[in-house]
Amino acid sequence: MTHHVIRLQGIGKTYRGKLGRRTEALSDIDLSIVEGEAFGFIGQNGAGKSTTIKIITGGVTATRGEAWVFDRPVHDHRARQGLAYVPENPLLYGYLTPYEVVSMGARLCGVTSADAKAHTMRWLERFDLGAVAHKPIRSFSKGMTQRTALAHALACRPRLLILDEPLSGLDPIGRKEVVEILQEYHEGGGTLFFSSHVLFDVERLADRFGLIHHGRMRAVKSLQELSGQDPRYRVLVESGRAPDGFEPERPGRWRGEIAASAMWRVLDEVRALGGRVVEVRSVLSLEQAFVDFIRREEEGAVQPA
Repeated sequence: MTHHVIRLQGIGKTYRGKLGRRTEALSDIDLSIVEGEAFGFIGQNGAGKSTTIKIITGGVTATRGEAWVFDRPVHDHRARQGLAYVPENPLLYGYLTPYEVVSMGARLCGVTSADAKAHTMRWLERFDLGAVAHKPIRSFSKGMTQRTALAHALACRPRLLILDEPLSGLDPIGRKEVVEILQEYHEGGGTLFFSSHVLFDVERLADRFGLIHHGRMRAVKSLQELSGQDPRYRVLVESGRAPDGFEPERPGRWRGEIAASAMWRVLDEVRALGGRVVEVRSVLSLEQAFVDFIRREEEGAVQPA
């Protein structure tokens, strides 16, 4: 039986601005996230990603529609049991230390452990914060503060982890490490809902992507479905002779771009030539799929989800 962790039905949000003017931030958002899924929420700045997340977490009330988490209305405080949320700019008390934030959070969430100190330090070290566990957060960079908030969230052992721009402020090494930790969480059965502008780093995390544009959900698809094309790969091989359709890169090395359906044929041909595969890389990226989708929509070639 499929268990829906998040359900949104007809969600709309209208803000009243100066002089009584109304701004529609969201319109008719329908979405269902099942248990164990990793869902990437993408869109341009101001598209409505953060507003949607705030409605799911109970921070903002929808003007229209219904929202449920764990089959409870989001206005019911019990809907947030088992949910951990990290905003784009987490506000942590500067006089506290990472150890105090994480250990206190775990206790408040009812996490029991034979060794609470070891549990706290394990998560701090996982986010490379062990050496600064007892230093005040006020002295931290944005990236260190972000890692502290992520350690706090995961130390609570959430069933659902909601992240708004989780890689914000992290350097390339930090982004890679956080993506790996989130992969482990997902592979362990956790449900992940996240928004991000760092599309290259997070495309491997999500099972599906939701594309929101001007406050409307335009598509909920896999990467291949979003792109509207079959997966293609760049293949680099070393061989005495070029496989069919490949071009020379340098003597003895050949490159080609092939469809996924042709992969086994090419690999068999390379083996028959006595060669070896050096690299296989996906041509399709989430960033390119996103840009192409928006362009097709503006040209009128895409129907809303």
